[in-house]
Amino acid sequence: MLKILVNDGMHSTGQKMLEDANCKVNTNKVAQNELPKELPNYDVIIVRSATKVRKDLIDKCPNLKIIARGGVGLDNIDVDYAKSKGIKVMNTPAASSLAVAELAFGHMFGLARSLYKANREMPSNGSTDFKALKKSYSKGVQLRGKTLGIIGLGRIGRETARIGFALGMKILGVDPFHKNLEMKVNDGYDVSITTVDMETMLQNSDFITLHIPNAGKPVLTKKHFDMMKNGAFLINASRGGTVDEDAMMEALNSGKLAGAGVDVFENEPNPRTDILSHPNVSLSPHIGASTQEAQANIGVELADQILAFMKH
Repeated sequence: MLKILVNDGMHSTGQKMLEDANCKVNTNKVAQNELPKELPNYDVIIVRSATKVRKDLIDKCPNLKIIARGGVGLDNIDVDYAKSKGIKVMNTPAASSLAVAELAFGHMFGLARSLYKANREMPSNGSTDFKALKKSYSKGVQLRGKTLGIIGLGRIGRETARIGFALGMKILGVDPFHKNLEMKVNDGYDVSITTVDMETMLQNSDFITLHIPNAGKPVLTKKHFDMMKNGAFLINASRGGTVDEDAMMEALNSGKLAGAGVDVFENEPNPRTDILSHPNVSLSPHIGASTQEAQANIGVELADQILAFMKH
């Protein structure tokens, strides 16, 4: 019988699958500093992005057989070290891709039509300054015909491209591991993603969205913002730290960026207040994969992998 610690939450569907297979599942969160004492009692730990499973913790857990990540990124786990100790590392790369892509477009639509601003102002000023607000927010743009630059063409990047194609956008992809991908849109017609170098993408994109893991340093720095089209929009629903926040704020304040949609932050869970209060930033609190459907898919995908491991 596997003893499983679900430390960052799990959908009830996946939990029931594990319990029906006679696994003992504990969903009570253990604080990070308490894990060295508690985790040695378990065979499996299931985490999201909050819990860190590093070398020092792994060394204290001789019984650990599986580290399972509900989501795509594995930057909170010392993957190679875990594998060197014979520990299986799992994640769910397919389960939440569409949810993240849809959130990215939620920010794009909100920025294109200033919905994020209008929703802030209408409750307080809509009854007294309706005409002024209407005039203020009547200069939006449409996504059809615009160029969407996608940094990272993994599963999430490709889902983002599919939506972009369906909306009539031109797609420019940047990814050293994928070149000129062929794909289907909604199980229909075939399309191809044109891959270009970073500079070409930045110079030609109206909207830019990141779908990459944390690389340990920003992928977009001041020099990259300087290359962008004037009035471009940036979306970051990938990882905090992939964008230099100082450079982003400079670009927003100068008007180089018309707006930014930000779901992830360098200093989570305490984001910079100047980002949170900026009038041209559309905000969400790291909810890319947090839809009911994605969470159910993540739970099922993790349970399937764990149960398959048990059978070997």
